[in-house]
Amino acid sequence: MEQAKLESKVLSILEDKIQLIKTSEEGGIYLVGPIRLPVNLYGETVVFRWYCWLQRDIITDDYEEIIEKLSSDNLAEYQQSSVLVYGDFEYNEDALIRMHSICHTGDIFGSKRCDCGFQLKQSMKMIKEHGTGALFYLANHEGRGIGLFSKAMAYVLQENGYDTVEANLNLGFVDDSRNYEDAIHVLKVLRKKPVTLITNNPKKLEALKNSGMHLSGRTPLWGDVSEFNENYLKTKVARSGHLQEEEGCPNG
Repeated sequence: MEQAKLESKVLSILEDKIQLIKTSEEGGIYLVGPIRLPVNLYGETVVFRWYCWLQRDIITDDYEEIIEKLSSDNLAEYQQSSVLVYGDFEYNEDALIRMHSICHTGDIFGSKRCDCGFQLKQSMKMIKEHGTGALFYLANHEGRGIGLFSKAMAYVLQENGYDTVEANLNLGFVDDSRNYEDAIHVLKVLRKKPVTLITNNPKKLEALKNSGMHLSGRTPLWGDVSEFNENYLKTKVARSGHLQEEEGCPNG
């Protein structure tokens, strides 16, 4: 059945919130937002501005064409990333950012096998208390880039004596295959000034440095240690090179 054309009023509203921010041989990245998003953060309502982006295989500034294709593309079957922005992110001299990889079990279910759920909420709290910043929620990073089903199998191996790195390697993956290129491109659209990165992961620092984005520093994010994730956290440091709290930013 042929899809009805968008009403002119609907198109006018949406066009004002959509922009093509990157083009390549693979297509373009389209950014929608900002959208007012009140969030329950430790019992307090905090208002963020929310953006979402989408990679498409076509490049066009005819946003009606992009919008009309969405209902037939079944996007619920695929992952889309987004970012929460707080305060005067574009112009404030000092902003915190967090590149947070999706963790279905930790972020949604509150799993204690990892520290991801804690890191998500704590970084949002840090950004709010700092006064400005952005949390990038990277939806194609599950299990350090192996996907949810493979992560479930990795958990089976971990229950049988393998650590996080060994489990991924024995399933045929590398330890960490996450890519930050699109997220950093969105960051550069939203902010030109230096950023302080909330992370323990030197690979995230390296990705920002290699992109040309100026780093003003690093803020560590450790916590929520328990009997359930103690070995997981030790493996992050011993096998994946994550930085301890007292270690500074290696990128200057």
